[in-house]
Amino acid sequence: MALVEIRDVYKSFARDAEKVEVFTGLTMDIEKGSFTALMGPSGSGKSTLLNLVAGLDKPTSGKVSVNGQVVSAMSPAQLANWRAEHVGFVFQSFNLLPVLTAYQNVELPLLLTRLSKRERDERIKLALEVVGLSDRMGHYPRQLSGGQEQRVSIARAIVADPTLVLLDEPTGQLDAKSSQEVLTLLGRLNDEFGKTILIVTHDPQAAARAKKTLHLEKGEFVEQAGAAR
Repeated sequence: MALVEIRDVYKSFARDAEKVEVFTGLTMDIEKGSFTALMGPSGSGKSTLLNLVAGLDKPTSGKVSVNGQVVSAMSPAQLANWRAEHVGFVFQSFNLLPVLTAYQNVELPLLLTRLSKRERDERIKLALEVVGLSDRMGHYPRQLSGGQEQRVSIARAIVADPTLVLLDEPTGQLDAKSSQEVLTLLGRLNDEFGKTILIVTHDPQAAARAKKTLHLEKGEFVEQAGAAR
């Protein structure tokens, strides 16, 4: 079953007086429970596609639907509510607030919900346990390694139990050991918790952990079978 449906999507940007076409009729599906890696050279449209799926950007024309809801037709207020409930986004640069502890950073998405303090506490502790950082919840980002910071950002992304987990170059700033730890965690989120994961990466080792790899080239993609984990 397709969780994400992208239908005949066109996307262009104005750069000075020039019109840059990123997608010209892109159509694709992302299956529920899948772990998909998106690869391709810089400028191929990988991050643009991720932003369209997350509702952070809108197509020039065409339709983007997630779980039967047409994301591309939502108002800014509707999108904010929808993202809070359905999308966990992990950035290359971690995007943790330095003045907050790991616990408080993970709590941020839940402050937009109607959960009680006790319910928030249970979810935060579970998310930090899942990423293996129960013993670091009182630590600030500066007291954590890069790999631990990225795991905190993943905990923040999954704490609201989102429909989709989207990651933009999540291993881009990590050393080899930390990268493997983060990729193993993503595999576990997919296998054990059934999370649908879409990852943009330049790293062949990261792509090899996915179950499907899509290669994007000049706004068009070729599908290849992912290497088995």
